Parts: sequence; C-alpha cells; structure tokens
Amino acid sequence: MPNETEVEVTPPADGGAADDAAAQQVAELTADLQRVQAEYLNYKRRVDRDRELVKQNATYAALAPITEVLDTIDRARESAAQSDSEIDGGLRAVADQLERVVATAGLVKFGAPGDAFDPAYHEALSHLGEDPEVSVTTCKVVAKAGYRIGDRVVRAAQVLVVDPAAGSAPAAGETPEQQ
Repeated sequence: MPNETEVEVTPPADGGAADDAAAQQVAELTADLQRVQAEYLNYKRRVDRDRELVKQNATYAALAPITEVLDTIDRARESAAQSDSEIDGGLRAVADQLERVVATAGLVKFGAPGDAFDPAYHEALSHLGEDPEVSVTTCKVVAKAGYRIGDRVVRAAQVLVVDPAAGSAPAAGETPEQQ
C-alpha cells in the first residue's frame, strides 16, 4: 500500500500500446509548451528592446534642439568672462539648472582644445596649418561643443584643427611615408 506521497500505478490491461500513445502525446504537448515558452520569451525580449529604443529616440528628439540653447549659454559665459564679469544671477541659476537637467537625462558635452581629432566626434570647420607641439591631428579651437547621449552623437563638436609639423616624429605604428 502506498503512502500519501506515492501513487500506485497499475499497468493497463491491453499491454504497452496505451502507454506508448500517452507517452507520445505527453512528448508532443511538452514540445508545444516549450515552443510557446520560447516564443513568449523572444517576444518579451523584443518588446523590451523596442521599448528601450523608443525611450532613447524620444530622449534624443527632446534634447537635440536644446543643444542650441546650451551653445547660447556658453557664448554668454564666454562674453562675460572676456569683460571680467559673470552672467547675471538669474540667468546663471537658469543656465546651471538647465545643464543639470540635461546631464541627468544623459546628454554629455564633449570637445575641448587639445583633443585628438576624431571624425566620429568632431566636424572640422577649418584647417589652421601645422603645430610643432602636436603629434597627431588635434583640435586647436572648439567653435561649438559636441553632445552625445550614451554612445550616440547628438551633434559633433565643430572644431578648427592643426596637423603635426612636417618634421615631427611619426605617431606609433606609422612610417614616415604614411605621415
């Protein structure tokens, strides 16, 4: 006599034919269940990926026009610095708050004088000639800062570049002919 957790199995009277049919049906239903579970998991992953893409595109669309406002704030700060003053308290508070908000949303400013020129992140507006102090093509002046969200460039930094002087040493892995 079985206990509470055991089930007593009695063999069918017709032999193993019914068992074989039942086992085959269980195998088919199990395969169907596994296929439906895999389809659902793939669907869920696709929806999550699409949802993240929509979020990134919405963030990009919302923050891209704000880069012009940030440029205006930068110009106001530069103008004030040239006249040995600061921007007004109200404007400074608004500018600081706007910069904090866009930074929280993931907008990152990049591009500084002295950065190595990278066409993926910089747009060369002009070539200023050669500079013996640099060993690779370098951003000498930044006309407009660049912005990115994660790895996606919202706007390339607009820069004026200089090349290394003709007689300078070649960069690592570069032969004098490649210079």
